[in-house]
Amino acid sequence: MIDSVVSRLLRTRAVVRAPIWLYRHNAGWLFGPRMLMLEHVGRRSGVARYVCLEVVERPSADEIVVVSGFGTGAQWYQNLLVEPSCRVSMGTRTGVTATARFLTDEEAAAALGRYQQAHPKAWQRLRGAIEAAVGHEVETLPMVNLKLEGD
Repeated sequence: MIDSVVSRLLRTRAVVRAPIWLYRHNAGWLFGPRMLMLEHVGRRSGVARYVCLEVVERPSADEIVVVSGFGTGAQWYQNLLVEPSCRVSMGTRTGVTATARFLTDEEAAAALGRYQQAHPKAWQRLRGAIEAAVGHEVETLPMVNLKLEGD
């Protein structure tokens, strides 16, 4: 039941767009270190686009791994395939230039395993919501490493 409610919320534009407003008004710090706002370029429009994503892990101080819960068809994922240059806002840091690198299936599976161990309750809720939203079981998810280039 909770999974279906969360699934509906994840598909409600106003709900998923609300954190963007907070990030764009310098209040992204409210979400802490497990969420970020990614600014990317629309592959057809060339216009700046924004999405808030959960941080899966921080392999180093200048790297952040994020997950595409809706698979490789997510618009932000498709946009980064065309133009991997982007900007990241996380905590009090805003508009940090970054470059996207797509993890291999093996790298993504390993990162997801580490996430599951570090955050078992969050993974249970997230997995259930994603599976309810996409309509099938999820074994692995596509992930992107964002290499921060500086402030």
